[in-house]
Amino acid sequence: MSAPEPIVEVRDLDRRFAQVHAVKGISFDILPGQVVGFIGANGAGKTTTMRMMATLERPSGGSIRIAGHHVIRDPAAVRQVIGWMPDNYGTYANMNVFEYLDFFARAYGLRSSKRRARVEEILDFADLTPLADRPINKLSKGMGQRLCFGRMLLPDPQFLILDEPAAGLDPKARIEFKNLVRILAQQGKTLFISSHILSELGEMCDTLLFIDSGKIVYHGAAEQLRRGNQTTPNGLAAASQIIDISLIGDPTPLLDWLSLRPGIKLLDKRRDGARLEMTAGDDEALANLLKQMITDGLPLTEFHRVERKLEDAFVDMVRGLQNPPPLPGLNLPS
Repeated sequence: MSAPEPIVEVRDLDRRFAQVHAVKGISFDILPGQVVGFIGANGAGKTTTMRMMATLERPSGGSIRIAGHHVIRDPAAVRQVIGWMPDNYGTYANMNVFEYLDFFARAYGLRSSKRRARVEEILDFADLTPLADRPINKLSKGMGQRLCFGRMLLPDPQFLILDEPAAGLDPKARIEFKNLVRILAQQGKTLFISSHILSELGEMCDTLLFIDSGKIVYHGAAEQLRRGNQTTPNGLAAASQIIDISLIGDPTPLLDWLSLRPGIKLLDKRRDGARLEMTAGDDEALANLLKQMITDGLPLTEFHRVERKLEDAFVDMVRGLQNPPPLPGLNLPS
């Protein structure tokens, strides 16, 4: 079976603002049905990238295709297949929740009974029905985010772009938002979500895309990132992996064994074991380490990989890119 065609194709995308080079020639694909987390610090280029995808900013170079449509040559066709949820939404005086959604449904071209049915469907899906008559300027932050979320869904788009949708939400609202994302993913929607909250993106997303200083530094699964067995786009190893070991009796034999093993560093020792850092990041290296310990007679009772927090993985990756190791064979001055 052939691989599915990407619903989003970004190639050498570039954006400059006067003296600021916000996005620096990035490329990536998004497959239909994926939930992609877009991660980066303030000023990294997240919102600029998303606005270009939403046809709201014109690229300085490169291209974006969504569902086969070019965002510059055919923006009207792109707007038919995307939903856009900005990090804040405009309000109007003397308008309640139902009227707000009805106004945008009319703007999307929905008419008569079909329009009302769609508005009521969105009110129910976003849990806004009890708030239908409430003035929109009286909504809490969480309610307002649900309203903006519902507005995005009115035209039933294939590809959803959400800029910081969970910012400022309380714990209950965050859980509700994650549930809505899960339902949309089950319906086959493709979602592109930016956030500073990496742990939540790790729970919601099957793929993560990291951007730093306008460049993509990682594109892959959250699980790979936690384990540390991935590489960055320029081929640098992004991180090592940490191993927790327990054994019977005095840990001195383990410490002596480790002292003879290059590529393994002792991070912490305990009465019954130790925590190690292993330079090699793949599963085969980990399996070989365990096999060698058993072969050499170390009385292990526990051996497991410690999954890192996504926040720590991101910081380690950026630090590694800012301070790459010297290339082999070069004699650099001290």
